[in-house]
Amino acid sequence: MRYIGNKENILDKIFSILSKHGVSGNSFFDFFSGTTNVAKFYKKKGYEVHCSDVMYMSYCLQKAYIENGEEPQFKTLIQTLEMSANGSLFATPLEIVLEYLNEIPDVAGFIYNNYTPSGTKDLAQPRMYFSDENGLRIDAIRTQIEDWKNSALITTSEYFILLACLIETISFYANVAGVYAAFHKKWDPRAVKRLNMRPIEIIPNAKSHYVHCANSLDLVNDINVDILYLDPPYNERQYLPNYHLVETIAAYDSPNIRGVTGMRDYGNKKSSFCNAKTAIRDLEYIASNAKFKYLVLSYNSEGIMPQKQIISMLSKYGNVVLEEFEYLRFKSNNNGLAKTKKHINEQLYILTKYE
Repeated sequence: MRYIGNKENILDKIFSILSKHGVSGNSFFDFFSGTTNVAKFYKKKGYEVHCSDVMYMSYCLQKAYIENGEEPQFKTLIQTLEMSANGSLFATPLEIVLEYLNEIPDVAGFIYNNYTPSGTKDLAQPRMYFSDENGLRIDAIRTQIEDWKNSALITTSEYFILLACLIETISFYANVAGVYAAFHKKWDPRAVKRLNMRPIEIIPNAKSHYVHCANSLDLVNDINVDILYLDPPYNERQYLPNYHLVETIAAYDSPNIRGVTGMRDYGNKKSSFCNAKTAIRDLEYIASNAKFKYLVLSYNSEGIMPQKQIISMLSKYGNVVLEEFEYLRFKSNNNGLAKTKKHINEQLYILTKYE
């Protein structure tokens, strides 16, 4: 899924720079995990991976991509399914279950009733996040996954793998420009296609991995890793408003919503890194209390924490190196048009802690 600050396209560059400076080890903590792309990268490199994020949608991805290391078998569930004869003879158990979910009857639930045109037809501006059909599909699939969990037909790991598949799938059918802070008033062609579940990548790694749905600052005193990687918000905009609908689909908790966009409350999930003063304060709290060999702060040239202040503060705790390189800024409405693209500098602050 597209995500503000997503490092997917520059991970090889980041890894190359860190390797040049001798930043390596056996354990890695992804402090603001988001879509888990950085954590996935280091899991593939053979690291013991720890990660955390305050958003439940991220926790679902962490459980599926990071904590889990085996192909799901769905042994209990598959015995109960009545399938059509359309499936591939060589389909994996996950593909079989997703095909079943693609065929189940529609359900008019919370997503249909609050985020589709027919479900919100009485509003001055009906919400157009999903087509009517896809709103019904999302409710049906999300309800079925929950029913399977409550009936003990799927394991905890299988449950989160299916939730991750749904989270990743909806981004291909949402009528948005990239984030969910607003919806298009006309239909994007992809949004009117029928939603079909897509499998996620399963990443094998025999090591134990540790995931958290928490304010990562609450975990600082328990951190003891080789590499502590921080990729915090860069500006005043909080993350949850931009992904409120994904959070609601993941939790499926029928929250109280408000406004034109149907926003859920996010008061207890605001990041202190969206304020310059509290950001530098909490960055120092991390640097001074967590146990690590290397702290890597991934930031950029538009960030609200001043460069000189970051370097001055981190230098209290070890040797600091700053590396910069140019990359394409996330812009949710650029539609690939070159004239709207803007490059900024990615900044890697590398702190090697004093012995």
